[in-house]
Amino acid sequence: MTQVINVRVTYRKSPIHVLERFTFKDVDSAYSSFKKHSGLKECVIVQTCNRVELFGSGEPKDVDRIKKTWASETGLEESAFKENLEISEGSQVYEHLLKLTSGLDSLVIGEEQILGQIKKSITTARKFNASGKNLNVLFDKAVRVGTRIRNSTGINRGTTSIGSMAVKLAEENIDNLKSKRILLIGTGEAATLVAKSLMKRDFRFFVSSRTLQRSRSFSETVGGTPINFESVIHGFEEFDVLFVATTAPYFLVTYERIKDAMNKRKTGLMILDLSNPRTVDEKIATIGKIKMMNLDQIAEMVDKNMKKRMGQVSSAEKIISEELPVVEATMKRLEVEPIAKEVFKEIDQIREKEFQKALQMLKETDEEKIKIIHNLTKAIAEGIISTPINNLRKASEQGDTDILKTANKLFKYKKE
Repeated sequence: MTQVINVRVTYRKSPIHVLERFTFKDVDSAYSSFKKHSGLKECVIVQTCNRVELFGSGEPKDVDRIKKTWASETGLEESAFKENLEISEGSQVYEHLLKLTSGLDSLVIGEEQILGQIKKSITTARKFNASGKNLNVLFDKAVRVGTRIRNSTGINRGTTSIGSMAVKLAEENIDNLKSKRILLIGTGEAATLVAKSLMKRDFRFFVSSRTLQRSRSFSETVGGTPINFESVIHGFEEFDVLFVATTAPYFLVTYERIKDAMNKRKTGLMILDLSNPRTVDEKIATIGKIKMMNLDQIAEMVDKNMKKRMGQVSSAEKIISEELPVVEATMKRLEVEPIAKEVFKEIDQIREKEFQKALQMLKETDEEKIKIIHNLTKAIAEGIISTPINNLRKASEQGDTDILKTANKLFKYKKE
């Protein structure tokens, strides 16, 4: 039977600067390579700033060939996949895609953008003739379910993340934030959420990380203007708002550096520490004209918001659990449809041939009688074959591969 597979690198295992290395810069070339070298008959690429995923269909699947093709297109060593790649097969793929379209697998639960990105991905795959009957049906079904979940649960309304809450707090505490100089330190998950929220609100901001290359990769993917890390930590007085979302075993933003920066500033400074563990010295809060919030305070506000929305998440999960068996049955049934189509076609050709012979023997010219005889032969032929074909469809839905193999032999069906 045809197998469906999903191989992915996402924010769950890989920060943005790592994820960016797995991105396909030339999607046309990627589709061409996967069709030629991966062993997959169909494929769909889904790329966002939080994920790079390949959905594939074919038989037999070979993960090593998929990884080799992916590595060849991105210039990576195959060893790069070891710590970053996630793999799902069969019904796991269907469930994963349903969670994607509904927003349950997003960095921010209920995110609206992902549904549109998935629609665009399947459209592009069709354009390059990379997808086929299996993935087209799967994606169409997943998009319909995702749309239904969003409309019926409202899970995409009022979404809040650590990043968006931090930006909201900055808006509430800083007058005319758009005119201020904003700095984001970090390129990980929390930093991504802050950057996306800033971009959504059309705020300009600078991004800094331990290496300028990492900052550039992040900026190209998510937004912001990259800036050298060393110049940042010795020049905090240049900024009005600091979002610190990084990891370090020590304080990156120290009391002494902020004290020195405040001696050079006439106006206040807001610092939001989203790091875990904290990378901003808590003593900074004692400095005059400083507004400071840490991850625990921000997370508490987000938690209150999420508790209000847990009913929506539960409703979405319930719909997915109801739809998943339907999707599984639909995908399994696809396996038998080419056989059914071919059988009906061959039987109808035989029926038509015998029908014409009978007309010649009867020398019948009455159009009404000819129509009656034609409909009679058609009804008999379809009546005889319908029951075994319907039983074959049910066996396919139940995953009975032995009956499908037998049907292939009985009807001498050959896959293209």
